Amino acid sequence: MEDAFPHFLLVLVVILGSARLFGGLARLIGQPAVLGELLAGVVIGPSVLFHILGVHYHGGPLIDPKDETLHLLAELGVVILLFEIGLETDVGKLLAVGGSSTVVAVVGVVLPFAIGYAVCHFFGYEPLVGVVAGATLTATSVGITARVLAELRRLQDAESQIILGAAVLDDVIGLIILAVVSASIGGGDIRIEDMAKIAGLSFGFLAAALGIGLLALPALRWFMNQLEEGGLAHLFALLFALAMAFLADWVQPRLTIVGAFAAGLVLAKLPQVHKIEEGIAPIGHFIVPIFFVMTGAAVDVRLLNPLDPTNHAIMRVAGWLLAAAFLGKFLAGYAPFWFKGKKSAIGVGMVPRGEVGLIFANAGKNVVGPSLYSALTLIIMVTTFIVPPLLKFLLGVKRGSASPEPAAGVEDLTVEPA
Repeated sequence: MEDAFPHFLLVLVVILGSARLFGGLARLIGQPAVLGELLAGVVIGPSVLFHILGVHYHGGPLIDPKDETLHLLAELGVVILLFEIGLETDVGKLLAVGGSSTVVAVVGVVLPFAIGYAVCHFFGYEPLVGVVAGATLTATSVGITARVLAELRRLQDAESQIILGAAVLDDVIGLIILAVVSASIGGGDIRIEDMAKIAGLSFGFLAAALGIGLLALPALRWFMNQLEEGGLAHLFALLFALAMAFLADWVQPRLTIVGAFAAGLVLAKLPQVHKIEEGIAPIGHFIVPIFFVMTGAAVDVRLLNPLDPTNHAIMRVAGWLLAAAFLGKFLAGYAPFWFKGKKSAIGVGMVPRGEVGLIFANAGKNVVGPSLYSALTLIIMVTTFIVPPLLKFLLGVKRGSASPEPAAGVEDLTVEPA
């Protein structure tokens, strides 16, 4: 198709331009830029721009969330984001809240699954449908919460460390659940040894990456010193993050963001970390918003139309499942009873489903049927959108004399001065 490249350029202009515009507007009303980027995706996505407003490009929607190229760019965006978050995370602090993170992750999976399954059973759905719906509610999108915490300059808080640790564990548990659901849908056997293998490979990779990385720090310091003279330190850091993401996915599929996060944790110990962050930031400013805009673009706002009688029955189910989705994760924040910090912020931080929830929903799309799938999509959308303003309300922006406010509309992943 001869106009494919010009179309791609136009799509990038629209995505990045709308992300900047809506992100700036969100900041003007005191909300994180990520909320504006999600809303930008909804507005320029096919449900509004194409189906409601009738704007098209060569007979189809300008922004197609199913486009493979845009999907790859969005996935790259979340990898870069988690690498940046890893660079700003102290391994010592993360390990210090390991017990709390584990409890939050486990309870944050068990509660939503159990309540979601019970809701489906109450409304008369088959057991397998309840399993798929419950599994979808167990997901957590660390990308959404991590970006908000970074914008609020709260990444170093104990609450944030618990959220990040729990989100990583949640991804591993989610892989196990996804394997179980996929086997159930395909009529295969669910074997304990397969689940144990997924868990072992996932945790083993993370532990090995951190252990080997920390042991190799002296060599890394020397190597980065050589690269720093030529201004190539951030390029090596980026390649290191992409390689770690690839290796993580090779060891266990769908584990790319864990690999990128681990790469950031390792390089965070280098004295050149601030220069690495400065070099990576422009790349993040370009690629990361694509992830959030495409997440918003996947939303079909027509499902929210209460005037359409065909939506009434499924919206009742959606309402109960939404309550299950929110309460299950929110209450998980209170599970570590010994923690004296703001548990409500931990619970809210685990709420967004984002792209992870969509993966689960898509895996069982043929089982749950179009109406319940639409309800699950609506839940994923709502849980994704409500978190930025709630976290802003609960935590607020941490201010410091050495940390000026960023310009409106500009994403900021600034590390607070020591």
